[in-house]
Amino acid sequence: MIAKFLNSKTKTITFTAAILAGSGLLSGVLGFLRDNLLANLLPKTQTDIYFAAFRIPDFVYGILITGGIVAAFLPVFSAEFKKSKEDAQILTNNVLTFFLIALIVICSILAIFTPYLIEVLVPGFSLDQKTQTIALTRIMFLSPILLGVSSIFSGILQYSSLFFAYSLTPILYNVGIIFGIVFLLPLFNFDPRALAYGVVLGALLHLLIQISPVLKSGFRPRFSFNFRHPGLQKIFKLMIPRTLGAAAYHINLIVITAIASTLAVGSIRIFNFANNLQGVPIGLVGISFATAAFPILSRHFANNAKEKFLKSFSTIFSQILFLIIPLSFLTFLLRAQIVRLILGTFIFGAGLFDWWDTRLTAASLGIFSLALFANCLIPFLAKVFYSFHDTKTPVKIAVFSVVLNIILCYFFVGFLNSPSFLQGKIVSFLKLKGIQSVSVLGLPLALSISSICQFFLLVSFLKRKTKILDFRRIYLSFLKILVSAILMAILVYLTLQISSLFLATNKVSG
Repeated sequence: MIAKFLNSKTKTITFTAAILAGSGLLSGVLGFLRDNLLANLLPKTQTDIYFAAFRIPDFVYGILITGGIVAAFLPVFSAEFKKSKEDAQILTNNVLTFFLIALIVICSILAIFTPYLIEVLVPGFSLDQKTQTIALTRIMFLSPILLGVSSIFSGILQYSSLFFAYSLTPILYNVGIIFGIVFLLPLFNFDPRALAYGVVLGALLHLLIQISPVLKSGFRPRFSFNFRHPGLQKIFKLMIPRTLGAAAYHINLIVITAIASTLAVGSIRIFNFANNLQGVPIGLVGISFATAAFPILSRHFANNAKEKFLKSFSTIFSQILFLIIPLSFLTFLLRAQIVRLILGTFIFGAGLFDWWDTRLTAASLGIFSLALFANCLIPFLAKVFYSFHDTKTPVKIAVFSVVLNIILCYFFVGFLNSPSFLQGKIVSFLKLKGIQSVSVLGLPLALSISSICQFFLLVSFLKRKTKILDFRRIYLSFLKILVSAILMAILVYLTLQISSLFLATNKVSG
């Protein structure tokens, strides 16, 4: 029964997106549980260490896997499969072999030089914090290797419309991390390295769940060392600009972590908790639709089916707006309740996530909500370019937005760290009076502004490139959705104001 479920196909974009959204929702719930446990079981310094240790392994995963293979493998795999299934099999084996070797070599070298990298990553950490960060980082270098192989399997399953097993991968990844927090952490006498072992376990489960459907689809992974294979060379060409763009994005996160390490203790975790919370709607809406649409758009482009391509693009764009605009308003209005409910309510008694943490995280989430529409549409717009085999344009735009973000980070952190009339108004608007340092809010503010700029640049360049896309229908849909969302927001706001006469609606609990 389980095998039949994992090996079954999905037949429409909407159904596929629903499956991915459902798994994303469950993964999001598990992500909430994970963050709740981290927030309430670990002191601020330990949580900062955990998030900082993720940074470099995630950099490797981001530039080589999500930034490279995921973007480049599927279009080339599709072209090879059109020739024959055997050609696609040969390509896959060469890709698997090359990237497995590359990831092992790269992660091994980086593990050796981790102490030097950590000095740059977290200059504000104490010596003991840096030592612990080094230990966790070295263990976590196993995860990009496992996730690299798993991501290639994911490409095969996406092309074959076997989305069920693929949809379970983020769920099992979170299960592994939660297992590390709940079981391994006490077993290791609360040594933070247990958390790193949980991350590796999650990556292993991410890989294992996909093996059966990959084999069922007819592919037999084997070592193959023909690194001059034309398809592999094509992948290299496609992924080079995308890898550069992904590298820029992750360098951006490294800079954010470095800046946060010099601010008040707990600033890294404040940023990451808020970023994780906004990541749930992005995953549920933006990533789900983009992932489901990519193979369809690639096929339409390969078959020169312009009308079908145009219809799919307009429909998906409007569907994303329909879901995310109201959600953005709700997230901003209910930011304190969301944070207190998810992170501040600990089922095992009094946790370590205090009201100071709640207010700063809620303010950060509120700022992130202003750019939710952009962050949900950016993955989809990037996939549209990838379906044209154009990885350069979105990368150039991404690099620009990252440079802009880094500049804005330094500006806003400095601005919010210096009392002024405007700074006071921002503090008052976000209900942060009494908190001594609010400079960490400069990080989500900078990221949100740069994301909005990236979105508008992608739309502008896409209109120039295609000249067949008609945004008038989308504009009309957007206006209708916006009016409805504003009316809903007014109703929610009035309800909150009335409720505040009887309940502490700004706190929920604690």
